Amino acid sequence: MKIIGKFPSTRLRRVRNSDWIRRLVSENNLSASDLILPIFITEGKHKIEKIKNMPGVNRFSLDNLPKVLDKAEKYKIPMIALFPNTPIKKKDIKGSEALNEDNLVCKATRIIKKRYKKFGIMSDVALDPYTTHGHDGIIVNGEVDNDETLKVLEKQALLQAQSGCDVIAPSDMMDGRIGIIRKILDKNKFYNTKILSYAVKYASNFYGPFREAVGSRSLLKGDKKSYQMDFKNYNECIREVAMDINEGADFVMVKPGLPYLDIISHIKKNFKIPVFSYQVSGEYSMIMSAVKNNILSKKAIYESLISLKRAGSNAIITYFALDILKNIEKFK
Repeated sequence: MKIIGKFPSTRLRRVRNSDWIRRLVSENNLSASDLILPIFITEGKHKIEKIKNMPGVNRFSLDNLPKVLDKAEKYKIPMIALFPNTPIKKKDIKGSEALNEDNLVCKATRIIKKRYKKFGIMSDVALDPYTTHGHDGIIVNGEVDNDETLKVLEKQALLQAQSGCDVIAPSDMMDGRIGIIRKILDKNKFYNTKILSYAVKYASNFYGPFREAVGSRSLLKGDKKSYQMDFKNYNECIREVAMDINEGADFVMVKPGLPYLDIISHIKKNFKIPVFSYQVSGEYSMIMSAVKNNILSKKAIYESLISLKRAGSNAIITYFALDILKNIEKFK
């Protein structure tokens, strides 16, 4: 029956028609507490090196770290993540530099811990920044060997903890590495050192600019599909996360972020554990390029981060962290 002259008593626009009411009923918001700042470090002195395909992102020599860390402290970012650009002369087939107590990550961690007390330090456990072949592990008979790689990763994780790292973040995708790392940390009484497992890391095409930033892109032989997840798969992530939780992970990571919102949501619904996401270099470069060419407004950056929150991310690693916090009220 057609009703003429009447309108439904429910008008959803009533809770949208003013800024103050939109703020009150907002389901998701973004603050410094949601963001982790990745920082690329390099050897030498007085260096701030631009990264060609990541406009606005730089590599810093250790003496220049305060230029970025002071801003991180000012904006109350809870945690930074360190990624090294290891000189080619220090790389070898086994990634030996990963076990050098004076490598870039260990030195940076010690320096930062002396001066900055208000944020945590996350360090990556994997061998790709240190190998001449660009892979995350030890190659045996032409393939990345899972168990031989574990022997190195546990030593690398312990070394990082001894240097003062707060959050060990294995990104290698070897089976069993969380259990091995938790065991070696506990054995050495690093009971409070946390493990952020890259439990769901896909063999993605969005990593290119990052590999350039750490110096592994031109070295990589083949691909990483034998150990990183197949991006065509959905439910496989449940098994990966369940294994890592059982082995002692404190939180889990989904990487990349925006192309995998469904995966973030899937994990959040199935596990009562903090879920982090990584808005990776390819995502950053695409958005930044569109912003710089006036194809997108800068507000699209904020929208992209909110989408990761809405999907279920407790925290987001993003190269936009400082920029978004500097202007956050304008972006909302």
